[in-house]
Amino acid sequence: MALRFVVFASGSGSNFEALVKATQNGDLDAQCVGLIVDRYDAYAIKRAHLLNIPVCLYLKDWYMNKEDMENAMLKQIQAWDAQWIVCAGYMRIIGKTLLEAFPNKIVNIHPSLLPKYRGKDALGQALQAKDKILGITVHFVDDGLDTGKIIDQMSFEITGDEPRIEVETKLHHLEHAFYPKVLKQLWEVKP
Repeated sequence: MALRFVVFASGSGSNFEALVKATQNGDLDAQCVGLIVDRYDAYAIKRAHLLNIPVCLYLKDWYMNKEDMENAMLKQIQAWDAQWIVCAGYMRIIGKTLLEAFPNKIVNIHPSLLPKYRGKDALGQALQAKDKILGITVHFVDDGLDTGKIIDQMSFEITGDEPRIEVETKLHHLEHAFYPKVLKQLWEVKP
């Protein structure tokens, strides 16, 4: 039986779609059983509908605190019988409730060569610093901001003259191939 995972996203969901397509074409022997989003306007919701993946929305304003929100999320994840949480553009720090329920089974992809440029707009931070070597990191999630143990990284070079949109397009293209590959290696070792 294929490993079951749920994706957390806050925005466009292009990495989410790439992961689902990797499962559908056999590149990733796993099943995406659901998408959890924290923004009602996340484009990932539309992608999920087109891919026939169930979606659940959790807005922080609906809950008294983070723990209540994560308890509600946890019930849904358990109902889907997911074994892993895969973050793909999820813009919230995961709290104790989910970390304890899924020890070393929550992963994230981040658009920098961590530990450089943690947090929001990592690509913007790298471009502002005029870095010519950019990258992608897949890491385990802990209670910090992009501080979990690194699983794998990939770097790529830019000239520094490209428009940001061109660099973003290249970054996303690389992420879409890299994330499924890293998850495949991780899950073959650690089912």
